[in-house]
Amino acid sequence: MHAERSYSERSHGEWMRAAVADARLALETGDVPVAAIVLDATGTPIGRGRNERERSGDPTAHAEILAIREAAETLGSWRLENTTLVVTLEPCAMCAGAILNARIPRVVFGAWDEKAGAAGSVNDLLRDRRLSHRVEVIAGVEEQACASLLREFFEVRR
Repeated sequence: MHAERSYSERSHGEWMRAAVADARLALETGDVPVAAIVLDATGTPIGRGRNERERSGDPTAHAEILAIREAAETLGSWRLENTTLVVTLEPCAMCAGAILNARIPRVVFGAWDEKAGAAGSVNDLLRDRRLSHRVEVIAGVEEQACASLLREFFEVRR
């Protein structure tokens, strides 16, 4: 209903559906349809991003990186403590590193990435006990919708 509701009152599924809608916008630029939203402790979006590698020519323009940058700018700090990152695809190693460095405590993702995932499939950087910061990972939220969007994108390109 309203963005003012606390995070606990708005389901992961609602935020993931919003991210899927954002991911569809990436299709317009020929980018892989992945989107991310950073929420503050009250559940207010403070950063949004979608893949823009093709549009920008920047190999680091992943949805998570762009959402993290916007959230840091919004808060005026690189420390994104008490936030949640919602993303349609399991983060890769680069994005997992950014999540760890930003001190994001929770990641919610939709589809698993069996080729490059770093939150439990190929690697699990976000929960590596050797690191000083570990992240709560909630996987598979709206997984079918997220995976379907990616499947459709790649089927057209084959």
